[in-house]
Amino acid sequence: MGLLKRNGASSAAALARSLKVSAMAVRQHLYMLQEQRLVAFEEKSGGVGRPLKQWRLTKAADHFFPDAHAELAVSLVNGIRSSFGKVGLEKIVLGRTISQIASYNSKLEGLGGLQAKIRALARFRTDEGYMAEVVHETTSSWLLIENHCPICSAASVCTGLCSGELEVFSTVLGPGVRLERTEHLLSGSRRCTYRITTDK
Repeated sequence: MGLLKRNGASSAAALARSLKVSAMAVRQHLYMLQEQRLVAFEEKSGGVGRPLKQWRLTKAADHFFPDAHAELAVSLVNGIRSSFGKVGLEKIVLGRTISQIASYNSKLEGLGGLQAKIRALARFRTDEGYMAEVVHETTSSWLLIENHCPICSAASVCTGLCSGELEVFSTVLGPGVRLERTEHLLSGSRRCTYRITTDK
């Protein structure tokens, strides 16, 4: 299931190549997961021959990935908003943002070059449950991809958490870096993706 989470919808043959096992073994496993309602497929025409099955995870598979205590997080966000109002919640989110910036800056200290910082940041985020990876597009452009969001439930009721993460990344990667979120889980995408560019 990790490959489907990381790469999105895939055929049994593609999964078999990645896992270095037979396509039949993968199909048997997929059908077992389908019976448990953890995966589903869509048939897509591949030209000549039968349509190709593209397998994807269902919502029911979410509990296999870290969710950072979703129910508790949502309850806390709603409780803070109810007790301290919108301004109080914004102050707490700001405090979290400042704390993240300080933590990442400390870990990134001494690293030379933007690419090294981006790859280190992806490792930190993976350790926190985001299943992050980096794609080097050009000499001055990278994608920071987060295939999972362990705070998605809380972010769905407090969008300031997502805004704060944009500020965190922009700050710790330093001046002269442009950051754009090109995919967003809360907007219906299957992951969050950030394009990082520089003039250098």
